[in-house]
Amino acid sequence: MSKYQRDLEQATAAYRTGLSRRAFLGRGVGALGLSTLLGRTALSAGLADEAAPYYLPKASAKRMILVFMNGGMSHLDLFEDKPLLNERFGEELPPSVLVNRGVLDATASRGSFPVVGSKYEFQDYGESGMRLSELVPNLAEQADRLTLLRTVQCDHVLHEAAISQLLTGAPLDGRPSWGSWISYALGSANENIPEFVVLLSNARDTSPAQPRLWGPGFLPGRHAGVKFRSGKQPVLDVSNPAGVSKEARRSVLDALEKLNGIEADRTGDPDVTTRIKAYEMAARMQTSVPELTDMSTEDPKVLERYGVDPEKGTFASNCILARRLVERGARFVQLIDGGWDMHDNVPSALPKKARDVDQGLGALVGDLAERGLLEDTLIVVASEFGRTPHCQGAFNRESYGRDHHPLAAGVLMAGGGMQPGLTYGKTDDWGWDVIENPVHIHDIQATALHCLGLDHERLTTRHQGRDFRLTDVAGNVIHDILA
Repeated sequence: MSKYQRDLEQATAAYRTGLSRRAFLGRGVGALGLSTLLGRTALSAGLADEAAPYYLPKASAKRMILVFMNGGMSHLDLFEDKPLLNERFGEELPPSVLVNRGVLDATASRGSFPVVGSKYEFQDYGESGMRLSELVPNLAEQADRLTLLRTVQCDHVLHEAAISQLLTGAPLDGRPSWGSWISYALGSANENIPEFVVLLSNARDTSPAQPRLWGPGFLPGRHAGVKFRSGKQPVLDVSNPAGVSKEARRSVLDALEKLNGIEADRTGDPDVTTRIKAYEMAARMQTSVPELTDMSTEDPKVLERYGVDPEKGTFASNCILARRLVERGARFVQLIDGGWDMHDNVPSALPKKARDVDQGLGALVGDLAERGLLEDTLIVVASEFGRTPHCQGAFNRESYGRDHHPLAAGVLMAGGGMQPGLTYGKTDDWGWDVIENPVHIHDIQATALHCLGLDHERLTTRHQGRDFRLTDVAGNVIHDILA
């Protein structure tokens, strides 16, 4: 027996010294409550435990792709045709429209609200006649597979709070992210890849997305999103360090696993269990991730369809990687694209952004449909809020901007139980407020969970004496948009 093995066994023996107070609380009294907590054992294995109180009898979707356009898409230039805005170009928004409506100080300080319509043409697409902008021709080709919600509202006019409400259900820090809730509820469908993966593009533009937006909050740490990077190392610290053999690395990891197991048995500390799970996943990803991210295995025609350059980590690359992830069993893939906050110069900035995302998104919807995956994959494309029908910045048709607008925004959904080719909701002629079928962000969240077979009111966890859920204390399933 080597000195290393003797030292390890001595340390092991010394560490097994009874049940600590922490272990008693975690495995003794605490375990009494834990044993009744939502039937977690079956669900952690990716099994639909119908006895779990939050699981619905039927699920349309098995997985979800959330595409977040960070900054606030100009829905009035993409998804909402308002001819009156062009007819009244340059006129002030009527006081009757603005009354009792909050606006950003940046706009209010101007003292005027000149109407500005879109520079871009709209037309009807598909058999459904969905009306979309010329800026999204590839998405428009998928019109009969899309569900367009034009009346989505949120509670906040500032980026950070609105983004947090969309991605975690609350404007406050520390809440579990959307993907973490789904990972927690549905568990793994493939133990070799993470349940929840995050893909970033244009991450340095304007307001970069913070890691808390894919964090687990007070859920177990293993439900955190795993960020994949572009380049040769999609996940940091998974590959063996330079100069370290596989055998040496394996020996260290085996010893570490043994020590962590002792600590977990002794203390019942969930953080130690999370650490063990993380090491186990990292080991499996050493073989699964290189295969997953190797674009050389894709048909060149597929790469061309998405507009993918295999050497660059673009939004289009992330779209095809999202498809590869859901093919292999990922539960939740979150694409975050930066650069959508356009307070001025929409005509020069928006066409470029639209080109960046339109081809990849259109290809993703079509590709999933052709592979038979769209029917049980839910896609949601959203920003934190919409943009105003009045101008911000230089006022002319060639350089207008738009301010933040929480009263109306456009959200695209597809697959996974959605009614295809449907346009839902109506705003007033000015595009300022909703006049038919308002939809709150919490309603989107509740509906998405419903499609995944989860009851948003019952999918809760207790923290600091209160039950928390993704939809906070609100949210209604939008049955009218379901197939």
